[in-house]
Amino acid sequence: MYDDVDPFIGTEATVLPEPSGIAATWWWPKPQVGNTHPGACYPLGMVSACAYSGGYPTGYGLYDLSTEGVPTRLHDRAVTSGFTHFQQSGTGAIRKYYNYFRVTPMIEPLDELDRTWDLVSEEAAPGWYAATLDNGIEAEITVGPKSAVHRYRFPEHPSARVVVDFSVGGLEIPYGATLPLRARLEAVEPGVVQGEIVVEGVPLSVYIECDADDWRQMLWYDRRLMPAGQRLDLDSIRPSTLRPFGLMWMGTASQGQSVEVRMGFSLRGVDQARRNLHKDLGELGSFSTRLAGTRETWRGLLDAITVDTEDDVRREVFATAVYHSLLKPCFAADESPFWSHKGPFVFDVSTMWDIYRTQLPLLTALMPHRVVEFANAMLTIAEEEGNLPIGYRMARGSDRFSRQGSALVHTLLADLAHLGLHGIDWDWAMVHMQTDLRRSYGEEFLLQGYAQPMSHTLDLAYGYWCAGVIAQLLGDTAQLRENVEMAARWRNAFDEETGLLRDSTYYEGTKFNYSFRILHDMAARIELAGGDEAFVALLDAFFGFGAEPVVQPGERPGLEEMRAGYALGRFEGLNNEPDMEAPWAYHYAGRPDRTAEVVHGIVHQMFGPGRGGLPGNDDSGGLSSWFVWACLGLFPVAGQNLFLLHPPAFASARMRMARGELTIVADGFIEPTPGGPVQYIRSVTLDGAPVESSWIAGSELHQGGELRFTLADTPGDWGRTHRPPSTPRPTQGLLP
Repeated sequence: MYDDVDPFIGTEATVLPEPSGIAATWWWPKPQVGNTHPGACYPLGMVSACAYSGGYPTGYGLYDLSTEGVPTRLHDRAVTSGFTHFQQSGTGAIRKYYNYFRVTPMIEPLDELDRTWDLVSEEAAPGWYAATLDNGIEAEITVGPKSAVHRYRFPEHPSARVVVDFSVGGLEIPYGATLPLRARLEAVEPGVVQGEIVVEGVPLSVYIECDADDWRQMLWYDRRLMPAGQRLDLDSIRPSTLRPFGLMWMGTASQGQSVEVRMGFSLRGVDQARRNLHKDLGELGSFSTRLAGTRETWRGLLDAITVDTEDDVRREVFATAVYHSLLKPCFAADESPFWSHKGPFVFDVSTMWDIYRTQLPLLTALMPHRVVEFANAMLTIAEEEGNLPIGYRMARGSDRFSRQGSALVHTLLADLAHLGLHGIDWDWAMVHMQTDLRRSYGEEFLLQGYAQPMSHTLDLAYGYWCAGVIAQLLGDTAQLRENVEMAARWRNAFDEETGLLRDSTYYEGTKFNYSFRILHDMAARIELAGGDEAFVALLDAFFGFGAEPVVQPGERPGLEEMRAGYALGRFEGLNNEPDMEAPWAYHYAGRPDRTAEVVHGIVHQMFGPGRGGLPGNDDSGGLSSWFVWACLGLFPVAGQNLFLLHPPAFASARMRMARGELTIVADGFIEPTPGGPVQYIRSVTLDGAPVESSWIAGSELHQGGELRFTLADTPGDWGRTHRPPSTPRPTQGLLP
C-alpha cells in the first residue's frame, strides 16, 4: 500500500465528476477543499515539514481563509518562501505555533529572505517530500517521531546559504502571521546551533546540526550578521518591536553539492531536543538512514490493511485514505511543557468531534497500544487541567471547542473497556468521566434535563451511558443506576411531533444533520418518530430520495445562498462531520438496503484521485477514516462495541484488528463505477457461521477471522428482522 499513496490528494479545491442519483441532492455547506498537505510526516509523530506558501490553513498551498464554498486563491501558482515545521492536516483552523523554524535554501542575498520562489516540481511519499525551486535548488525532507532532516542540493554558486528563521510563524493571511513572545538562540560549536521560542505559553526548543563544514555559521538579527559564537536573547517581543532573527550557514557551493540540516525538537528544553534528534537518527545520523527508517515504519502500518482490485486509481484513493488516517494526533511522550512528570502527552487532537466516530476506532484496530496511550494522555490532561478535552493542541488550555461537542472521550474509554485492553486505571478514569459530565453546559443538563445546543443533550446523555459501561465494569451499581437515568434524557432533545431534534443553534449544521445520530436506544428513538415507516420517511427525505439535484455553494457564497441551502435539511455528503453516521440509522429500522444505497453514493462519487479528490476538510483524518471503514463494509458505533455491516467496496480485503487478522470477502462482487448499480447483502458469515443480524460485536470482530459477504443486485431479507441492539442500560453481554 505504501507505493499507492498520493499525499497530494486533498491539497486543492474539490474536483470530482458531476454527481448523479441521490448524491446529486446532497448539499455541501463547508469548504470544498481537503486542506491536507503533502509534507513529510511520521505516523502519529510530533513533527511534520513542508513547503511554506502561507496558504490557509496548513501553510501549504494556494488558498486564502475559507470557511464556506469554493476556496479563494491566495496564489495563482505553487510558491514557497522555505520549508516549515508543525502543520495541521485537513482542519479548518490553526493555532499560533504552526509553521515555525522556516528553513530557506538560497543563492540570493539575505535581504531577499521573505520573497517566494516558484515550485518547479514536487514529489511526495509517506515520510518524504521533495521540491525543486526556480533558482535550481533541490530540496528533500524526511522526519522522525521528534525530528526533521532537510537535504538541499545547490547549483554552483559563490555565495549559497541555508537560512533558519526563528522569528515568525502562522500564515500569510490577514491576522494569520504570529510571532514568539520570547526567544533565545546560541551557537554551540561549528555546525551546531540550539534555541527556544515561546509561543502561546509553549516553549518550543530546537537543536540543529548542519554538515556544511566549510561554510560560515552566523546568527543574524534584523538581517544583519552577528559575530560567530554570539548568543541572542529576546526577553519580550511585541509586534511593534519584532525584528527578524535566526541563523545561517553560508559558503561556496559546487555543482550538485549536498547540505544536510538535522533538527531535533522538544517542548522541554534544548537538551531534550538534542537527545530526541540523536535517538531519532541513530548512530549513522544521515538523511538516508532516517528516511529508510521512516519508510519502513510507514510500510508496516500501511500494509496492515490491503484491498483487492485491479483498478489502480481506486487502490490509490483507498491507500491515501489510510495514510491520512494515521497522521494525527501527535504523540509526544514525556514532552508536556505544562507538567514536569513523564508520561503520555498528545496534541493536535483537532478535534474529538472530528475523530471519535471513525479515526479512533481505526487506530484501536491497527494500534491498540497507542490508543491506550492516547486515552491515558486524555485522562492526564483532565487531571492537570480540569476536564477531558474536546480538542487539544500544542497550547495551554484544552477546552477550546466547546460549541462542537462534549463527553466525546467517553466513547473511546467505553470501547476500550468493552475490549478489555490493559493499561488503564478504570477507577481513575471513572472519576474524570463523571466530573467531566458536570462541567459548564453539563450543569444545565443536570438542572433542566437538556443543554443547548440540543446536540449537547445527545452528547451528554450518551456520555452518561458510556460512563455507565465503566461503572458496570467496576461493579458500581449505584453509579450505574444514576447514569442509566441520566442517559435516558436524550429524549428531551427531540420534538415528538416532528420526530426531529428541537430547534436550536447547531454547530456547522441544522437539526436535520444531528437528528439521525446513532444513540444507545435506537428502538425508542424510532418509536418517538412514529415507528419504522415514519422514521425511514424522515431519513429518505434527509438523504434526498426523489429530490431534485442541488447547486453547491460557489466562491464566497452570500448569506442568503447559505440560508437557502441549510433550509433544505439535507445530508452533507461527507463534506463535513455532523451526519457522517446517519446512513447506518436505516439499520435500526430494518432497512440496510437503504444504507447500501447511500454509502455506495458516497464512496464512489464523493472521493477521487488527484489534488481535488476530497469533498471537504479531511479534519485530522476523520473524513479519510470514514472512507476506509465504508470501503471495508464496516461501520464502528463508537462506545457501543458494535460494527454495522454493509456491502464492501472491494472484492476482498485484509485488515489487522486489535487481537487478530480479519479477512473480508465479497462473493458476487462487481467492480463498481460512479453512478453505477448498487449491490446489496444477501447473507453474511463469520468463520463459516451465519450472521443473521446487520451487526457484529466489536469484541468478536477484533478477534479476526473470515467475514464473508454474499452480494446481489437486488435487496433480500438479510438484516430486516435481526436489528442492532438498543440498550438503555449497558449490558454485561456486550462486555468481554
